Amino acid sequence: MATANKNLSHYDKATIPNTKDFRFGIVVSEWNDNITEGLFKGAWDALVDCGVSDLNIVRWNVPGSFELIYACKKMQEQNVDAVIAIGSVIQGETKHFDYVCEAVSQGIKDLNVLHNTPVVFCVLTDNTLQQAIERSGGKHGNKGTEAAIAAIKMAFLNSEF
Repeated sequence: MATANKNLSHYDKATIPNTKDFRFGIVVSEWNDNITEGLFKGAWDALVDCGVSDLNIVRWNVPGSFELIYACKKMQEQNVDAVIAIGSVIQGETKHFDYVCEAVSQGIKDLNVLHNTPVVFCVLTDNTLQQAIERSGGKHGNKGTEAAIAAIKMAFLNSEF
């Protein structure tokens, strides 16, 4: 398992670019909100910890992970430097899991290819609720924190070009 014995929340602030002038959009799925709220908290806390003003963080909610694509596309139009897409899809008894995971990952990829504002993928695709809990503030830390650090680095990279 890729996250075995890893805490996703560890980062070195000395390696994080200056965030003073950056704005971030966070789009959060309301489906599995017990998980997505933990991911949002991890992202929010990391952005603020790294110097982003809370006034420079814009949050939008959408009903589910499938809707993240459209909202992230609209968020890219809001003068933000990076977007974080937060969702949680947990395996069920049908193929719905496969379709949603594939569509969301391809949709976020397409936004990154077609537009200049980076979108960071913070959508948990877990087999069980326990796995999601462990990655949204549990024993493996918080994938939202990792996504925020990636968003900062991508915003900085984009500002260099």
